[in-house]
Amino acid sequence: VQLQASGGGLVQPGGSLRLSCAASGSIFRIPVMGWFRQAPEKQRELVASTTRVGTTNYADSVKGRFTISRDNAKNTVNLQMDSLKPDDTAVYYCNARVIRSMFSTVESTYWGQGTLVTVSS
Repeated sequence: VQLQASGGGLVQPGGSLRLSCAASGSIFRIPVMGWFRQAPEKQRELVASTTRVGTTNYADSVKGRFTISRDNAKNTVNLQMDSLKPDDTAVYYCNARVIRSMFSTVESTYWGQGTLVTVSS
């Protein structure tokens, strides 16, 4: 299973960016997809996640500014980031918990390669 993320870049404070991630490979179902981020000298933290049925979870720091969405048919997840702040600067990682076979309930966790988001004037 591979996760390919895209959409990072440099944006001014108050601006917007949209991150996208596509999962491919041996996939039966993806119960949860999400985004994490890691700023310099900080631990990786959950930004947002979404289940197959659309239940979402957001970090308090991004509530009201970020929106996560997914397309189950395409195995993709997006993160719309609005009203960006310098504190949002980090490497953002796509994450997915994948069930690889219809004969299994085992979930395996996969990570994308990371995409850098820099919020600066």
